[in-house]
Amino acid sequence: MRTISIAFFVTGILIFEYEQASAQKDTAAISKPNPLTLSGFAEAYYCYDFDQPGNNTLPGFVSTFNRHNEVTINLAFLKGSYSADRVRANLALGVGTYMNASYAAETGTMKNIYEADAGVKISKKKNLWLDAGVMPSHIGFESAYSPDNWTLTRSILADNSPYFESGARLSYTSDNGKWYLSALALNGWQRIQRVNGNSTICGGTQITYKPSGTVTLNYSTFLGSDKRDSMHQERMYHDFFGIFQITKKFGAIAGFDYGIEQKPAGSKDWNNWYGVAIVLRYQPTNKTAIAVRAEYYADENGVLIATGTPNGFKTSGLSANFDYNILGNIWWRTEGKMFSSSDNIFTDKNGAASNTCPIITTSLSIAF
Repeated sequence: MRTISIAFFVTGILIFEYEQASAQKDTAAISKPNPLTLSGFAEAYYCYDFDQPGNNTLPGFVSTFNRHNEVTINLAFLKGSYSADRVRANLALGVGTYMNASYAAETGTMKNIYEADAGVKISKKKNLWLDAGVMPSHIGFESAYSPDNWTLTRSILADNSPYFESGARLSYTSDNGKWYLSALALNGWQRIQRVNGNSTICGGTQITYKPSGTVTLNYSTFLGSDKRDSMHQERMYHDFFGIFQITKKFGAIAGFDYGIEQKPAGSKDWNNWYGVAIVLRYQPTNKTAIAVRAEYYADENGVLIATGTPNGFKTSGLSANFDYNILGNIWWRTEGKMFSSSDNIFTDKNGAASNTCPIITTSLSIAF
């Protein structure tokens, strides 16, 4: 009898320890974050160009929010992300007028790839990653994703530099998070597929320094040819910007880009273009924000923006923006802006040319 009691006692201890270990295992499994997440975004907008263009499309140098007098979608996407200790990946498919304009050079299903990349951490101790695929651009302080931007519409700088890129990126973030360095091998200037007849790979670099939580300084570059080998013209592009959160409610962004490109193949002469943008934002409440932007862009030789006019593209812009955060993930935004050019590069529905272009845009967006 005594032996049986001891056996029951020992068995009880073993069962208790097993159940406790199982409970701890279940708790650990529950507390461990799911490496796979699903997110999405959609932004509907209405834009009115007072020049009333006959084709209902804003001037060609505008690639976001570019449809006149219609309610439509700028960008909508669904995104799946995987993030583990040493592996990460993203896949997002998008639609909208942004996709139509920015992916015009792509074919087939490539036109709908907003993001598709995978990466591996190649160092156990340091934050050193190798990523490859279709990725957000390393150039500029604005992205296609509206909640990241202080203004509703994008600057001329942003609309005429890459929003996305395809290739491979080696990146390093310092242990204290203040430095970010990357080197890239790219298929071209805002391209998924390389230009037919082009056998070269383009390159890029990025250096970001955050001396404090309120200041971000960035310098990015692009180098390479985005044309056929028979028309090879080397392009060098420099992107500088600083983001300054001066007080809790007031912030400023200053950006300057400068590019040069060889004239026809074999020439020792270069065309150049540049642009500058300054954005000021004031947040009077947690739900509202007011922003103004002043910008100027000069591309006299038509490297990126060809006009066929005597002075080429020399255009300034002024805009004022009001944002209202309806709920945590829903925004209503409105912006009025005026473009003014040296030459009569804007036309109305009757074909009459002018050097000004007033536009108003409003949007409703949701992120989930």
